[in-house]
Amino acid sequence: MPIDERDVLEVLKSELEFIKKGSYAGAPRATGVTPGPPLPSIFQNSPTCLNFGDPNRSHPCDECLLTALVPKNRLSETVPCHHIPLNPEGETIHYLERNEGPEATEQKVAAWLKCMIKILEEARGRQVTS
Repeated sequence: MPIDERDVLEVLKSELEFIKKGSYAGAPRATGVTPGPPLPSIFQNSPTCLNFGDPNRSHPCDECLLTALVPKNRLSETVPCHHIPLNPEGETIHYLERNEGPEATEQKVAAWLKCMIKILEEARGRQVTS
């Protein structure tokens, strides 16, 4: 059960800005993601992650607000947020990091973020006018 009290809309906006600034290019490297030099890992290597900058990884993933977006059958994965479906095809960060280049992965994650931000902003707009 998430105990992350951050605002999901603000977290998603911050992640989108992180991607737009090209911050993954200079992020600390994730380990074991692909053969060869490891690539920065979406969400894990940004301030979105509760463990960003924490080498001890003090917070379990199930405390993160992103787990609310993870299919129930994927919550036990090592990195649950990498199993959030990003598009109608069901592509996930887990899939993209293994099968697409970093640029394509970032583009698809950015498109998903824009879509989620729009949905959340519209939903909040309806709540305000109700």
